[in-house]
Formats: sequence, structure tokens, C-alpha cells
Amino acid sequence: MSALIKSNRSPTFNKEDGSDVISNIHGDDHENIHPIDLKVFRRATLKIDFYLIPIVAMYYLLSFLDRSNIGNARVAGLTKDLNMTSSQFSTALTITYIPYALMELPMNLLMKRIGANVTLPVMVVLWGVACASQGAVHSYHGLLACRFFLGVFEGGLFPGIVLLLSNFYKRHSLQFRFAMMFNVSSLAGAFSGLLAFGIQKLDGKGGIAGWQWLFLLEGAFTATFGLLTFFLVPASPRSIKHLTDEEREAYCRELADDWSGDADADGKYEEVFSWSEVASAFTDAPHILMLAVTSFFNGVTLFGLANFIPTIVNSLGHSPNLTQLLTVPPYACSFVFNFLSAYFCDKYKSRGVTATFCALIAGAGYAIFLGSDNKKVEYGSLYLQIVGVYGTTPCLSTWATNNVQPHYRRATAVAIVLVMANFGAIVSTWLFTDPPRFHKATSINFAFSIGMAATSVCLIVYFKVRNTEKRREVERLLRTQGEGAEKGGWDSAEERRRLGDRHPRFEFTL
Repeated sequence: MSALIKSNRSPTFNKEDGSDVISNIHGDDHENIHPIDLKVFRRATLKIDFYLIPIVAMYYLLSFLDRSNIGNARVAGLTKDLNMTSSQFSTALTITYIPYALMELPMNLLMKRIGANVTLPVMVVLWGVACASQGAVHSYHGLLACRFFLGVFEGGLFPGIVLLLSNFYKRHSLQFRFAMMFNVSSLAGAFSGLLAFGIQKLDGKGGIAGWQWLFLLEGAFTATFGLLTFFLVPASPRSIKHLTDEEREAYCRELADDWSGDADADGKYEEVFSWSEVASAFTDAPHILMLAVTSFFNGVTLFGLANFIPTIVNSLGHSPNLTQLLTVPPYACSFVFNFLSAYFCDKYKSRGVTATFCALIAGAGYAIFLGSDNKKVEYGSLYLQIVGVYGTTPCLSTWATNNVQPHYRRATAVAIVLVMANFGAIVSTWLFTDPPRFHKATSINFAFSIGMAATSVCLIVYFKVRNTEKRREVERLLRTQGEGAEKGGWDSAEERRRLGDRHPRFEFTL
């Protein structure tokens, strides 16, 4: 009976003719086997990797730079020149994240109707303009206005990219690709310090302060890049022109047979928007709500580090220039670690174990920072904090997309999870108020790291229980209703697409 349960979607490999062939089952007729040359599928995947990942990675790199460079600007004299207090600086951070969080769900729902090929480049251009505008402000209130519009225009980018990648890759190939994109946040943390170090040398040129040059140059580059990529972002896997017909067919069929993407293999199925599907992400998906809580914890720790690492390092007694350079090595370590963890997560089809492990690494870093009064030890603990926190984020985002179908339910789930992360970001902006030790912020981040580990373990247990229940339900349906592959049957293509992760055949990723 267990063999029957997995027979519908399991690939088989035929090497009698000397080549790898995947035999997948698709459509209403589950006896219709579609052989797919594994080499063709891999070639298509490689082409998509080289085409799509650099674009979205650059988007995210610019997003992270333009949102967090205010921390570098603070070290370079922003708050002094604008006569800002620490409370006002926190307000400037908060005013970014409120519209940023509120824009995520609407933009995710609009992206399918308008197309990612339109929404993503437009957002990049507009927030680049908002970022550059910060370099022209001469008052605290002018800075607030710029930060507000930065949040409005940038808010839908991250969930939009997550949703886009989930439509282009198989569920258990996704985290490595997501890590390619997300890892640039680690690179951004390192690069922003180097970039700020170089741009600060322009201080006074043309009567413009170093922190103003930072905003002006980074924002102008972002807007220009957005314009250049306006015609490069593909709307769907079928719209990538550099794939051959054979590669496109093989790739889209594999996505459909893996419960990945939005359309069936022949590209004819398109989900109709339904408010009930949007509501279902709130009402009958406890795993989404558990992921949202975990993401909130992660948001507090992640954005706290992103915005305040320069301040923390500076509080250890280093000069502004040395501070910018010392922020680089911890992010470089995180960059390497995320690739390794993503590879093994995809290989073993597991997210929760890595998320738990990374959360505990971060917790150890916070504990060391709290328990030591040695400056070198405190700086060393930042490596554990950054590696752990930045390693958890790809797991959580991929975990959410892996376990929610169909499209509008998934789009809503991704938005919920990331909105909660941004609510965490808002909280983080008010924690670092007791320099130089930042005892309050570190204590809360330590508690939330342990919370991430605990909720990740709960999710693993929940998914195991649900998978066991699904297998029993499939056995019952096979006994009482047969294969159910005919049109309108319990295991028909229509039912699989309609129910998504609620279908008995859908297996949750642990």
C-alpha cells in the first residue's frame, strides 16, 4: 500500500539507452508516462540559474544596501548634521518599516495580475529615487519623508522575489537558489562597510557631506539598474526566451509534477483569483501562523543586526573608518555558511533542523556578548550572531513556500510570514537604546533566538504528524474510491491544483 501512495509522483530512472531519463506522471491519466531527458532538464535549470538569479540577487543586494545604509550614514555624521537624537534615529527606521510591511500582501496579490516583469523593476527604480533623495535632505522631517517613501516603494520586493522563485524552481531545489539571492544580504553587510569607507572620503566634495554622498550615489545606481533590467525579468518559466522548446517542455512538466509553480505542464491552467483562497491562509493553515511567529523572532534579530552592527562595533571603541571595515568579516563568514547549509537543506529535503541549529548558534553569540566584558570576545560573538541569524532566514522563507499551494494561498502565506518579519524589524529599531553594552537589546535577541529554535522544533513535529495523517487518508481513499485519477476524482489533476497543500497527496517539507 505504501508503494501505491508514492507511485503517482515518484521519478524513475532508465539507463538502458545510456542516458538518464526521468519518467513523470502528469495530468488526469496517471498511466500516461512522460519521459524527460534528465540532461535536458538540468540544462534548462542551469540556463535559468544564470539568467534569473543574478537579476534578483542584485535587486536584493541594492534593497538591503539602500535600507540599511542609514546605519553607515549615522557613523558618517548623519545624526550630528541633522541634530537628531537616538530616539529620532529609531523613529526614522520605524517610519520605513511600517509602509514596508503594509505593502507586502497587496503587491504579492497584484504581481500575478500585472506580472513580476513589471512590478519588480518599477519598484527598484522608485525606491532608488527615494534613497537618493535622502542625500538632499537638510532636516530630520525631510529624512522621515524619504524613509517613508523608501518603505512604500521597496515593501513588495522581498516577498515578490520569494514568490517569483517559488514559481521557477522545484520545491526541494529552492533553498539553494534562494540562498544565492539572500546571501547577498550577507555580502551587502560586508560591502556596505567597504563602500561607506570609500564614499566617506568624498566628504566635503562639492559642499556635500560624506553621508549625503552615500545616499546619492547608492540611490542613483539603484534607479539606473532598475531601468536597465526593465525588459529582462521573465513573467513565468514559459516566457524565458533563451530556452529551447524541448527544455521549456521538460522544465515546466517537472515543475507541475513536483507541486511547484503555478500552471500545469502544458501551461493552460491559470488559477482564478479568490478571496476565499486568500482567507484560507489565515483560517485553516496553522503552520503558516507558526511560521509567522518564528519569522517575527527572526525579524527582530535580523534587522537589529542589519541596522545597528556599525553602531555596536563603533561602541567597542573603534574609529568610524575602522568600524566600517570591521563589519565586513562576520558577514563574509555568513556568506559561506549560508551556501553550505542551503545545499544540505535541499539535498535532505529539510528546513527545520537547519533553522533550529542556526537559531541556537545565534543564541550562543548573544549569550557570549552578554556574559563578557572583553572587547575582543564581544566582537567575536558578532560572528555567531550574524551567521546564526542570517542562516535562519533562508530556511524560514523557503519553508513557507514549500508548504503552501496553490498560488494565491501561497502568495498570502509568504506575505504573512514576511509582514511578521517586518513587524519584528519595527520592534528592533527601538531596542538599541542603552549603549555601549546594549544589554536590553541583546537580552531580547537572545530570548527570541531561543524562541526561533523552539517554534522550529514545534513545526517539525507538526509537519511529521500531518504527513502521517495524509498517508493514512490516501490509504483510506485508495481502499474506498480507488485511484481517483479520472476527471473529478479525488486524485485528479483538477483536485490537486484546487486543494494544493490540503490535498492528501501533498507531503509537507520538514
